[in-house]
Amino acid sequence: MRSLLLLAALCGIGSFAQADEKYVTIKGTVKWNGEKAPDKEVINVKVNKETCCKAGPLESSKIEVDPKNLGVANVMVWLRPDENDLKNSFPLDQIHPDLVKPKSKEHVIDQPKCQFEPRVTLARAGDTLVVKNSAAIGHNVNYSSDIESFNINLPAGAEKKLDKPLEAQKSFISFACNMHVWMKGKVRVFDHPYYALTDKDGKFEIKDAPVGKWRVVYQHEDGYHKGREGSTGFPVNLKGDKKTMELEAIKLELPKP
Repeated sequence: MRSLLLLAALCGIGSFAQADEKYVTIKGTVKWNGEKAPDKEVINVKVNKETCCKAGPLESSKIEVDPKNLGVANVMVWLRPDENDLKNSFPLDQIHPDLVKPKSKEHVIDQPKCQFEPRVTLARAGDTLVVKNSAAIGHNVNYSSDIESFNINLPAGAEKKLDKPLEAQKSFISFACNMHVWMKGKVRVFDHPYYALTDKDGKFEIKDAPVGKWRVVYQHEDGYHKGREGSTGFPVNLKGDKKTMELEAIKLELPKP
């Protein structure tokens, strides 16, 4: 009996190992394509200047590059099928079983210091979104997606929760404050779990990605890495021989304005 139990346990371990080999965590880094970080853009504040510039000149959060390691923050990274047709969705049968039906997550966007925080939000279909105003002054939120749009004023301390859960769409959702025209942000909603946003060091991580041939897409709010060429992504062969796979770092090449 003990021998049979031991054999069954070993078989179970083997099946788990085979399952693990089907998925891999991928990591990568997005760097600035230059010898030094670009200078911060100082915003010409004409409305509520006393409040918005209380801590000093207000700098744009659009381009965030670490001056030491040249990592670029707020770059959207995701996997997609290894093909050119952008209409095709990520195959559901390739998603890790634990990630097929996740719990809905509530994302919060605030505007405490005359900037949207976070400026870029990534979400999955079914998640919810709340826009808050924790500042001492009033703000405005002009939001427009494929399924819901509104343009409202948010007094100090107010908030707005979207009426509908988020739905995946092929382009990112833009939002802005019309009272303070420099205040802008993006939301991107996916129909799968294989996406990430680079941190302040330009690093990202995507867990439990299916092994095989895919494409990885890099998008900043100013455009795709390498412009139109990058909209369909770059080939990547994910292997399950290790738990973690490090992708080669890229130097972000944005379209010229």
